[in-house]
Amino acid sequence: MSERQRANGEHSNAAAIGRVARLHLVDRFGYTWLVWGILALTFVLNMAIWAVIPTPPEEGFYTGALMTIYVFMVVIGVQAATKFLPFAMTLGVSRRTYFIGTVVLVVGLCLLYAGILTALWWIEGLTDGWGINGHFFRVPWILDGPWYQVWLTSFALLALSFLAGLWTGLVFRRFGLVGTVVFLAGFAVAAVVAAMAVTWRQAWPQVWRFLVDLNILDASLFAGLLAVLVSLGGYLTIRRITV
Repeated sequence: MSERQRANGEHSNAAAIGRVARLHLVDRFGYTWLVWGILALTFVLNMAIWAVIPTPPEEGFYTGALMTIYVFMVVIGVQAATKFLPFAMTLGVSRRTYFIGTVVLVVGLCLLYAGILTALWWIEGLTDGWGINGHFFRVPWILDGPWYQVWLTSFALLALSFLAGLWTGLVFRRFGLVGTVVFLAGFAVAAVVAAMAVTWRQAWPQVWRFLVDLNILDASLFAGLLAVLVSLGGYLTIRRITV
């Protein structure tokens, strides 16, 4: 193959990946406004509740409501497999191109969204918890530390959430509802077996010690590695999907 043919092929692949990304962004409401709209609504509700509490706790207000953005990333990931994949394949987009284009888009969105979360985290600290010592974006241990660590953790968790949803959606497209239940049950069984093994070895003290001593930066890197493994599982699954 000549250099010109190779360059044309690479340009064609890049263009196809770009078309997949634009296909997803047709649903801008789901990828942007819905995610941040729900998070904003959750934030406002928490602020309203905190504001009417007559005696705030000395340590400030804490909430786990930030979890909503990760839940919606899972939902969007499922939709990427169940809603957009069949349409893309009818347009002649290959499974490989669709998967790569989807992952490229998601990596870009997660980088942007992690930056927004980090900015809100910084503002929350600058304003002493929005003036009422509230901790919405500053989640203890998880989103705690220097800004770059918060950004990395946010990115890893967002990407892992979407890719987990994408893989689940791809399993549903290939194996149906029963296969998806078996797929999810497999992870539950693996967790139970692991817990039984730890109990049998009487190793829970070592496990708790490991979790207490775990550095959040190391945990974020592990989440990133897990996201890579999940994406590999999704890629192997999409190769056999028929529409």
